[in-house]
Amino acid sequence: MSKVSKLFKGTSGSSSSSSGSKSKHRSRSGAGPSPQEAIHRLRETEAMLTKKQEYLEKKIEQEIIIAKKNGTKNKRAALQALKRKKRFEQQLTQIDGTLSTIEFQREALENANTNTEVLKNMSYAAKAIKGVHQNIDLDNIDSLMADITEQQEIAREISDAISQPFGEEFDEDELLAELAELEQEDLEEGMKKMSTLPSVPTTKLPSTRPSQRTTTKKRVEDEDDMKMLAAWAT
Repeated sequence: MSKVSKLFKGTSGSSSSSSGSKSKHRSRSGAGPSPQEAIHRLRETEAMLTKKQEYLEKKIEQEIIIAKKNGTKNKRAALQALKRKKRFEQQLTQIDGTLSTIEFQREALENANTNTEVLKNMSYAAKAIKGVHQNIDLDNIDSLMADITEQQEIAREISDAISQPFGEEFDEDELLAELAELEQEDLEEGMKKMSTLPSVPTTKLPSTRPSQRTTTKKRVEDEDDMKMLAAWAT
């Protein structure tokens, strides 16, 4: 039997009465802690163990420095420092395992709390849907849809009646024949106007070209001017 089990065995008798009274008091007071409180406690424990880790890491570094310093001068002190370093390393390993367990427990509790809230909201929504459906009479749905269809047909008939033109109806063939007569009258009037146009004159119009005499006279004047320019130049 280990020392820990002996210790718990020795103290179990003295603490059984007090634990029994505490459990009775707790059962009377109500349920256990809420998930939020438990998660908060676990986070505080994680923070405390993390600080303990940092403290042990610093102590391990200090013991290594002491062992190196007394390695040749004081061998006994160096060995003692290494023993303390080993104990600190064991504590550090235990804390690592404890932190892993606490982290797993916290995550499981957070997931359970989330699932509880989700299920609670889903139940709330289901009750709301049920309350809405209670106000609907399923037997009246068919008659309601039939009434809607009937009203739509009535509205369509009213729309068709309103869209029909009022007044007398004319024969389309008669209208086309009348239009053809109007077009024929326009064509005949056009032919009459073309027959009353003025006739083309048959007399010869005077020519606009300059006479041969005028052209010859101008050519002689130009030759005289060129001769005068040549004489002046020489």
